[in-house]
Amino acid sequence: MNKSIRFFLLGVLLLIAGCNRRAEYLVVDGVMLGTNLHLVACSEDPGEELYRRAMEIDQEMKRSMSIFDEGSLLSRLNRGETDSVDHHIAYNLRLSQEISTLSGGAYDVTVAPLVKAWGFAGKRGIASPNLDSLLQFVGSDKVALRQEGKALRLWKADPRVALDFNSIAKGYTVDLVAEELLNRGIENFLVDIGGEVRCQGVNPKGMPWRIGIERPVDGAPLGQSYEMRIALHRGALATSGNYRRFYIDPSGQKIAHTIDPHTGKSHLSRLLSATVVADECARADAMATMFMALGEEKGLALLEKHPEWPVLLILAPEKEGDPMICHLSPAMEELILK
Repeated sequence: MNKSIRFFLLGVLLLIAGCNRRAEYLVVDGVMLGTNLHLVACSEDPGEELYRRAMEIDQEMKRSMSIFDEGSLLSRLNRGETDSVDHHIAYNLRLSQEISTLSGGAYDVTVAPLVKAWGFAGKRGIASPNLDSLLQFVGSDKVALRQEGKALRLWKADPRVALDFNSIAKGYTVDLVAEELLNRGIENFLVDIGGEVRCQGVNPKGMPWRIGIERPVDGAPLGQSYEMRIALHRGALATSGNYRRFYIDPSGQKIAHTIDPHTGKSHLSRLLSATVVADECARADAMATMFMALGEEKGLALLEKHPEWPVLLILAPEKEGDPMICHLSPAMEELILK
C-alpha cells in the first residue's frame, strides 16, 4: 500500500493549537488521484481511519469523473451510453458553467475532444488535429442539466460533445476530504492533494496554516521551490500553470495542457501561473485555470475589476535574465507572509 502514516504527539502544544485532551495532530501521507496526498489533522480518529476514508473518496471520484477510466460515469456520458448524472458531475458542471460565463467562454469543460486530440487525456495525441471539425462540439451552451422526475440528466446538443473536469476535479476532491473531516468534528486540518489545498483552524504550533505558492519553472518537481507563502486560518488555494503538463512537438513548439476553446489550440502567453484563494478548493481550482485560459492581458483586466479576489498572477520577464513579474491583488497581498 502506497502510504506512510506518521503520528506526532505534541504534548503541551495540543492545547495551544486547539486540540482537546483526547485528540492529537496526525500526518497522513499517501497517493490520491495519481498524485501526492498530504493531510494534517487534529483528530481523535486514528490516522489509518482517515487514510481509509480518503481512499474511498479517491475511488468514488475515479468511478464518477475520471476521463482515464473507460468505465467511469463521465466516460460513459461522453460516449453517449447514458445521460444520467450523479451529484458530483452535476455540482461540477454547474460550477464550471458559472466560471465559463465569468470568463467569457475562455474556461470551458467541453474541451474534452481537444484535450484528447492534443494528447492530454492519457493517450497519444494527433500530430495535426482537424480543429475545425472538433470545435463544432465545443461550447458550454452545448450541454445542460435537465430534471426528469427524480432523475437528473445531461442534455447534449450533439452526441459527440464530451466533458473534461480535470481543471476542477482535484480541487473538488480536496473539498470532499475536508468535508469528511468537518463531519467528524475535526476543526483544525490541512488537506493537500497535488498542491491544491484547503485548511481550517491552526497548525500544530497554534499558528495559521502556511501554504507555499510554487515558482513556475518548466518541469520542476512538485513542491521543489516556492515563490512566496501565505497564511490561512480558513480557505482553499489552487495554482494552475503550463510549467508541468506540456510537451515539445517535432517542430520545437511547446504544447501546454491549457486549451483555448475558441481556437482549439494550446494557449500560451506570458502568464506562467495563476494562484487563487477561495472558500472552496473546487472554485479556486476552476478560477486558476480560468486565468490561465484568459492569458496575460485579459487575466490582468479581469483581476483589476475584482480586487476582492485573492489572486497571484506570475508573468514571464520581458527580457531574458530579468526576474519573473508577480501581480498580486490587494486581497492576496493581505495573506502574503512577509
